[in-house]
Amino acid sequence: MNEDLLTDLATAIETVDDEDGVRAIALLGEGPVFSAGMDLELMRECGAAARDGRDFENAGGLLQTATDAIASAQVPTVVGIKRSAPAGAFELTLPADFRVLSNEANYGVIEVKLGTFPHGGATQRLPRLVGLARAKEIVLTGEFVDPAEALQMGLVTETCPAPEVDDRARALADSLAENAPLGVQQARTALDTAFDHPLAEGLAREQELADPLYETHDYAEGFAARTDGHDPSFEGR
Repeated sequence: MNEDLLTDLATAIETVDDEDGVRAIALLGEGPVFSAGMDLELMRECGAAARDGRDFENAGGLLQTATDAIASAQVPTVVGIKRSAPAGAFELTLPADFRVLSNEANYGVIEVKLGTFPHGGATQRLPRLVGLARAKEIVLTGEFVDPAEALQMGLVTETCPAPEVDDRARALADSLAENAPLGVQQARTALDTAFDHPLAEGLAREQELADPLYETHDYAEGFAARTDGHDPSFEGR
């Protein structure tokens, strides 16, 4: 992952997220792995520039461009992680709603073994996913996370053999796309902000997000379909 790739990835996510009819995004790696991580020459240049007192684009800041795009998407996001996603590649997967991991993947942050620490979002997003104690274990040991343990701690949604990852991730995205898009969008907003407020405020916010849906076509269609026994035709309105 270098500056061009991360910038282009953020643009691509923002572009498809704005398209009518897109109801889920699947982020997959071309080839046998998800990603080998940040470009090593970029990382060396960041260090050399910092030591020489030159201006440079922080690698963590570049990565944040892409992770912010994923986190800001209005539709559910699924990442398929084949075989390898170390360091920055691991952090790139964290803002997604769902992660499908191959059961032999090298998956984790190794930066403490390289003279730094993960600063592309891991210290902030990982505790929200797995709790502070597990996040410290993953970040401070610099060891890859065993895929079975990643599933057990809730870091990933499912594990499977590497050749099946892309298809499983696409299938999960397809299943999400079948649901009422406005309901999914409002639910994600409620869930993503669940820990930002005391419980009473969160419950009130939940109702505020739900109330407008009663007036939508999709609400009427969803209940009519359940009553009549036909597949719903959601239109996002």
